[in-house]
Amino acid sequence: MKVTTQREFRNNHAAVMDAVEAGEVFRVTRNGVEVAELRPVGRRRLTSAELVERHRKLPRVDHARMRPESDEFFSAPEITRSPWRS
Repeated sequence: MKVTTQREFRNNHAAVMDAVEAGEVFRVTRNGVEVAELRPVGRRRLTSAELVERHRKLPRVDHARMRPESDEFFSAPEITRSPWRS
């Protein structure tokens, strides 16, 4: 566990938060008294069953309707002459 002062934390907060995100724990002091502890939030990984259940809840995609819309959206405009020639 590392100790940092309030001023050091204020001046170097990005580096401290990067270290916390990487798993380090910091205690912050003010006037020599510990006032806070910074620690990473526990992140729970989803199980395969949870991922499958989330996938089942996604809306269905109508591929026949989506194809013409995507073709229209992503089609390049016709170029009749080169834009680099005058």
